[in-house]
Amino acid sequence: MTTQPAQLDGILVLNKPEGPTSAHCLNTIKRTLGQKKIGHAGTLDPMATGVLVVLLGQGTKLANYLTQDQKTYRGTLTLGQTTDTYDIQGKVVTQAPWEHISKAEVQAAIDAWQGVLSQEVPPVSAAKHQGKPLYLLHRTGKPVPVKTKEVTIFLAQILAIDLPHITFRVTCSAGTYIRSLAHSLGKRLGCGAVLSELEREESYPFTLDQAHDLENVLASQDQLTSLIVPMDQALPHWPRLTLSSKEEELVRNGSWLPTALFPDYPAQPGDRALMLSGTKEPLALVEARTRDQVLSWSILRGLWAV
Repeated sequence: MTTQPAQLDGILVLNKPEGPTSAHCLNTIKRTLGQKKIGHAGTLDPMATGVLVVLLGQGTKLANYLTQDQKTYRGTLTLGQTTDTYDIQGKVVTQAPWEHISKAEVQAAIDAWQGVLSQEVPPVSAAKHQGKPLYLLHRTGKPVPVKTKEVTIFLAQILAIDLPHITFRVTCSAGTYIRSLAHSLGKRLGCGAVLSELEREESYPFTLDQAHDLENVLASQDQLTSLIVPMDQALPHWPRLTLSSKEEELVRNGSWLPTALFPDYPAQPGDRALMLSGTKEPLALVEARTRDQVLSWSILRGLWAV
């Protein structure tokens, strides 16, 4: 007889299946595996698949430091129609011929994605207006205001063109709506377009080849620990600073430590790091700041168990 694992701390990189919401996936893990303290670092639409960074236990404290990193997606859009959700699952609003569109025009439209964009937020989304999500206004038949947000597209490339279908890859800032990219391309080409497939390949620094299928996670039971990225490795792109017992006591009491104490990691103002105890227990997320003309590590978030 297997027993449910205790609450774990760390990161579970999930390969979200198509269909369920991100919240449904988390609630299923919560109920099935007893992980009561759970969150994620960036939601995916129900039709989307791929990397969903699940935060467990103390890992939920890392949300603000993982959510804002860039994402990479592989998607397919289809020309010739628009929907109220900007994707293939929505209600068709318009239809138009696409046969006159050339591959060169498609390439130019994809190239136009790159850079800083003012992006129209989909009317069916979790973005809020006067405290209410837009999808709720849409569902209840109330007017949905047009909202825009600034995003950055670092990379946009075509992987395949089989008109009316276009497969692409984009690397973008957090919060980018890939559905809106498809919608804007359709407007630019004059025939409309909807997002028909989407897979998140990377939610930096975690990639699809690290991700575990939901069914395997749910079947793991007492082996769940083996699927978790532990807290001391949860921010692999941050330097790790190992403290002496005296330094550890100072940090636990909220003290700033001069960056000069860690000559192996010469810091600049604004740099961030993860502090560990001598036994590799995560202690704090810190940022280099100047106080009294001394560059020191200041605590952003304590990670020690209370």
